[in-house]
Amino acid sequence: MNTQEYIQIEDQYGAHNYHPLDVVVETASGCWVTDVEGKKYLDFLAAYSAVNQGHCHPKIKTAALKQIEKVTLTSRAFRNSVLPIYYKKLHDMTGYDMALPMNSGGEAVETAIKLARRWGYTVKGVPHDKAEIIVASGNFHGRTTTVVGLSDDPSSFENYGPYCYDAFPIHEYGNIDSLKSKVTPNTVGILIEPIQGEGGVLIPPDGYLKAIEEVCKQNNILFICDEIQSGLGRAGKLFAHYYEGVRPDIVCVGKALSGGFYPISAVLADKPIMLTIKPGEHGSTFGGNPMAAAIAIAALEVIEEEHLIENSYELGIYFRDKLNALKSDKIIQIRSRGLWVGMVLTCKARPICEKLQHLGLLCKDTHEKIIRFAPPLIITKKEIDLAVEMIEKALQ
Repeated sequence: MNTQEYIQIEDQYGAHNYHPLDVVVETASGCWVTDVEGKKYLDFLAAYSAVNQGHCHPKIKTAALKQIEKVTLTSRAFRNSVLPIYYKKLHDMTGYDMALPMNSGGEAVETAIKLARRWGYTVKGVPHDKAEIIVASGNFHGRTTTVVGLSDDPSSFENYGPYCYDAFPIHEYGNIDSLKSKVTPNTVGILIEPIQGEGGVLIPPDGYLKAIEEVCKQNNILFICDEIQSGLGRAGKLFAHYYEGVRPDIVCVGKALSGGFYPISAVLADKPIMLTIKPGEHGSTFGGNPMAAAIAIAALEVIEEEHLIENSYELGIYFRDKLNALKSDKIIQIRSRGLWVGMVLTCKARPICEKLQHLGLLCKDTHEKIIRFAPPLIITKKEIDLAVEMIEKALQ
């Protein structure tokens, strides 16, 4: 079948909850994908950072194939021989005492919310059912019904209510005075993206995260960082919050934890917080299964062994400088951390993305006039140069 035939079947039988570019990917390797008609494209979205290690990475694929021959799922009703090694790997890389494994990023955020509330009631002593978690304007933490209730974007929350607005007061992202005005004796957590990806790689002012950490310490509040997109090298550090030298109490990870092979997420915290949830009080049938654990271990090892964090930092600067050198009256601003770039335009971004697809580069528009670029962290200078040539042509 050709591209249009696949699109027709998908539109007829599939829910219309996405508006994808009209490219039908059939195979992928490294930074490149190939459509059903044999055309190759540079992937500059990397499945929203889930394939930081590149498509079909051989080491992660080998780990998955080896594990599939042994056991894929036992559920947490029993122990398995891979999960303990996965836990230790997360501890060794991040320094947090413990991890709680889940599947999707939304589940990780839901878990962090439950942890913060449980800690608030059992440790801080907040009155029953009064816990509040401060969130930020422009946030995107997932698609579950609780999480969309934190959003101020109508496309995420509209007609999915009712919501518990009092439980999640919203402050202005980047404005520490706005945040302080939302703190009450019932505040148990402050949930923040250190960089807002869905917002178009929106980077807060310097000192913002450090100020949040101080507010949390002064008021006995948990600092929760959603690093699902920004973490594991995407922003040029293991975690984006490293840029300000802070240590959140809870960190949500996902996407690149899977290497693109399988839905994997986790919540990281130290024992005084993590152990407030007792056996039987939270869980997941698939969370922490042997298949997921084996894939995640390999995905984390690839990040270390291939120096992907360093590559993201160094080539991120190279990519940013190349984009800043472009002479186009359509570009308002280039926002970047590592290999994560938001190009703010004077015009609508979708038509530019469609032109880039035609030229052989895949990327994503957001908030109408912003293009997000997020290539796999294995990208080379030669491939970045090729991408910049296509971006220049599309802008012309």
